[in-house]
Amino acid sequence: MSDESLPWHGKLSVLTADSVYSQRSFLFNVCKHKNLVVIARVRSNRIFYSTPPTQEEKKRGCPKKFGERFDLALEETWRPPDETTNFKSTTKKGREFTVTLNAWHHMLMRGTQEEQMYRCPFTLVKVNVTDDTGCNVWKPMWLIVLGEQRERISLAEVYSCYRQRFDIEHMFRFKKQRLLMTNYQTTGVKYEENWIRLVMLSYVQLWAAKDLSKYLPRPWENNQKPNNDKIVSPSTVQRDFQRIISEIGKPGNSPKATCNSTGRVRGQTQTKRVKHPVIKKSKKSNNSQPKAA
Repeated sequence: MSDESLPWHGKLSVLTADSVYSQRSFLFNVCKHKNLVVIARVRSNRIFYSTPPTQEEKKRGCPKKFGERFDLALEETWRPPDETTNFKSTTKKGREFTVTLNAWHHMLMRGTQEEQMYRCPFTLVKVNVTDDTGCNVWKPMWLIVLGEQRERISLAEVYSCYRQRFDIEHMFRFKKQRLLMTNYQTTGVKYEENWIRLVMLSYVQLWAAKDLSKYLPRPWENNQKPNNDKIVSPSTVQRDFQRIISEIGKPGNSPKATCNSTGRVRGQTQTKRVKHPVIKKSKKSNNSQPKAA
């Protein structure tokens, strides 16, 4: 976000994250970027607070930083939402859902002396999806929208942005299983980053070749017809990618064999690899077992 050479520097950027990134240790550092908006999911047992009311008369002592308690697990602690939005959503299979979004503005979370979260207000959004009968499709989902530019994003755009995480998670799953993203192991961080870039480029090539590929079903996939235009996925494109490359050709020349290398100079010594301490996770103590007398 601080690199001025990037094309999105200074523009409104949205970061969607899972509940692991909804902690104050991550959000407090993110608040420093004025053009960044974070949409993170939070657990349904979190406790937040509203903004304290303004004090007309100046009193002694430190001013109040937090208002009323807002417990996500206790509905009686909720105040009426500040904004509500309803719209219809249709899946690829034709099922129609009703999405209800309730928003509470200017919410706060507890922090520490180093991480003063009362300086970082956010918008709390409750997502409830129901079917035609009015029953919940899944349990309500809670999202927080944090950033100085969060008011520029509507509630419908908040829901749409977070739903795109579904495609991102499947992208990483495909890269690990089919593109060997985690199979290359090295001690150098630079080589690891280069390998990740190569995997990203290979995934982009599969996406670019989706219009040229043909659907080749497996022998056990009898229910699907060959050359079905409706079924286009990275896995199906990868099956036919060898034919696509052979038709396109390659612009480079074939590699040529060279002479043997000279090897190390006599008397040259090689520095030993730096040994790092092994990080071991501590085992959780089982307090349920009775202690010996």
